[in-house]
Amino acid sequence: MSGFSIDWLNLREDADRRARSGELRQQALDWLGLAAPAAAFGMSAAPQPGEVIVTDLGSGTGATLRALSAPGSQQLVWRLVDHDGALLDEALRRHRRDYRIEDHQNDLAIVAELPLGGARLVTASALFDLVSAALVDRLVQRLAGLRAGWPNGLYAALNYDGSTDWDPPHPYDAAVLAAFNRDQRRDKGLGRALGPDSGAYLQQALDTAGYAVMTAASPWQLDGRDASLVRQLIDGIVSAVGSDPSIEPGQLQDWREFRLAHASTGRCCVGHLDVLALPR
Repeated sequence: MSGFSIDWLNLREDADRRARSGELRQQALDWLGLAAPAAAFGMSAAPQPGEVIVTDLGSGTGATLRALSAPGSQQLVWRLVDHDGALLDEALRRHRRDYRIEDHQNDLAIVAELPLGGARLVTASALFDLVSAALVDRLVQRLAGLRAGWPNGLYAALNYDGSTDWDPPHPYDAAVLAAFNRDQRRDKGLGRALGPDSGAYLQQALDTAGYAVMTAASPWQLDGRDASLVRQLIDGIVSAVGSDPSIEPGQLQDWREFRLAHASTGRCCVGHLDVLALPR
């Protein structure tokens, strides 16, 4: 799987936090027993006896743990799962004194070996657009199998949906976006990536497996306060589409220069979809 630097994860975290659906976050907290029980899905949110476990896939430095911080969350058992040992070390450095953490360095493609057993909630942030349909199928099948002995849910936030809108506009915006979305579907190390189709595919797979599924838009809304992130996003897009034959190098350079010139004054909306699935 392609790696992500700590600097990049730090840079995007505030935009992720603002984008995340507050409603679905609250429903996830309810399911963990960290808030007043909600009537959604027709189920009590009362926690099961014993330890309440959250398994966070592609955990990075612990962004999902921080996003779900709430009174009582320090009593949960957080299983942080990532292929990158350096990111897990950073998560432990930040949180091992305040949270109950198990770190698991796993290949996410080997679903049978992921530490999912006994987890009340499996979480992931900005992950499923990087994985294949086959991997989603294996994961959902395993979760559904485990559900017979232990009720579990899945909370997957910030799945890229293929939309990006810039203000001010540029004549090459559509061509660059089309090329970028093609790149998002290439293999990132976890099979041919779902890319922009990830949220919809995940929703369908979970529904078919018998979960009650709720979704909510969670777009990045970027402006001048996010100028550093916007610049990194622009250069990341340029790097991703540089070899696409549909865009001439001069056109791409013109687009890049225009976008960088407006990084501090313009606006950008990048679409994402949050998905929460709980037992019916």
